[in-house]
Amino acid sequence: MALAMLDGRIDYTEKLLEMVYQCQICGGCDVSCKYNRDLEPLESIYQFRIKCVEDGQLLPAHMVVIDGLKKEDNMMGSLKSERRKWAEGLEVKDLTKEKAEVYFHAGCRYCFDQELWPVVRGALDLLIRAGVDVGIMGKDEACCGGRSYEIGYQGELTKYAEHNMEMLRTAGAKTLITPCSDCYHAFKVLYHKIGKKLDLDVLHITEFIDQLLQLGKLKLNRKVPMLVTYHDPCHLGRMGETWIPWEGVRTKGSGQFILHEPPKDFRRGAHGVYEPPRNILKNIPGLTLVEMVRIKERAWCCGAGGGVIDAFPDFAMWTASERLKEARTTGAEAIVTACPWCKSNLSNAVKESGDSLRIYDIVEILKMAL
Repeated sequence: MALAMLDGRIDYTEKLLEMVYQCQICGGCDVSCKYNRDLEPLESIYQFRIKCVEDGQLLPAHMVVIDGLKKEDNMMGSLKSERRKWAEGLEVKDLTKEKAEVYFHAGCRYCFDQELWPVVRGALDLLIRAGVDVGIMGKDEACCGGRSYEIGYQGELTKYAEHNMEMLRTAGAKTLITPCSDCYHAFKVLYHKIGKKLDLDVLHITEFIDQLLQLGKLKLNRKVPMLVTYHDPCHLGRMGETWIPWEGVRTKGSGQFILHEPPKDFRRGAHGVYEPPRNILKNIPGLTLVEMVRIKERAWCCGAGGGVIDAFPDFAMWTASERLKEARTTGAEAIVTACPWCKSNLSNAVKESGDSLRIYDIVEILKMAL
């Protein structure tokens, strides 16, 4: 479709836009194509959406989300002034007034979705309990820009990358930790992709907690007698690999192959954040981890990505329900994940279907074990 558009053989139609915007940007096609071909289908989808936005071919549901982002610096359509409410009562440094070694970035979904506040408060509490010199930006925290880029708004990613880079330089933090897999992907991968690589370590909360456990700085001593399966978030897993920059010349080889000079390294999804969350679960006394068929770089998406949850909620729900079916085949009583969007969409699918499966963020399981 993208090639036909570039060649002028097709034009925009309602059906074409529906197909372009129904992609959940999960990266599954990218990994599949790279098993035995050096293709970049995900990049084609990104660029097609960027062209749609540039040509004014927008979906009303996405326009509402982006309008809220431009006005209030978040993807939830909530008031910026209320962004710090989730952290009320926690004794944590305010990085707008003092310095800290670690910057904790909550992310839009965690800041404004009250049902998820126990998770983000729990994540920050774990860091404080472990003696980490950590601070937050409070109401001055801004969106990472990642989800707007997935919808096709390239300029918003650049804007927020530049803003966050300047904010982090002023704060002087040496490490950025976030419990949100979408934010992790934006800070670690997308910023580097557009030439705005952060000059500090970017870690997901599961990576940092895994380090604390290995160093003996966090003890899990309470039994959690539960049989669980782990759902890999797309942005933490196959899309969470470090960005590999490349500059050179593309030439057409024999047949369908494109040659790169110098040779190009491809991100194939195998080096995402897979073991840290599993290591954490395996360290919890009494807990048993069983795996679904599709895991790690082959994991099935929860359905909430790429703006689909905003514009095509029924499709997002169907995608989540498919994951529930797969989880049930393991015999697990609960699904554990490490992403606010995954937890929320899977939880909504459970409510709609009346399923008995429970949905936990890994932080909630950790809190049970402390």
